[in-house]
Amino acid sequence: MFAVVKIGGHQYKVKESDKIFVQKIEKEPGSKVKFQSVLLFQDGKETHIGNPYVPGAFVEATVLRHVKGEKIIVFKKKRRKGYKVTKGHRQNYTQIEINKIHFES
Repeated sequence: MFAVVKIGGHQYKVKESDKIFVQKIEKEPGSKVKFQSVLLFQDGKETHIGNPYVPGAFVEATVLRHVKGEKIIVFKKKRRKGYKVTKGHRQNYTQIEINKIHFES
């Protein structure tokens, strides 16, 4: 059984007990979150495709921790002008564990 769920503008294929990193969620570690934007749900031989979301389907998860991603270097330069700027960026992520994928037909 798996589902494709939309979290923070990105789509993730998840199964129960998966641990994934998503865009930062403003919840405390240990708290539960519920995602109702399920785009696709498959249970064995049945597949339910949403239009845009599958009605009656949701995914429950637990927030594990908040982390920062790897540093990305941003370098800007204009030729023959002596202009050079180097900046770094680290994206904030939240690690969640999928507890339950639920579907009501």
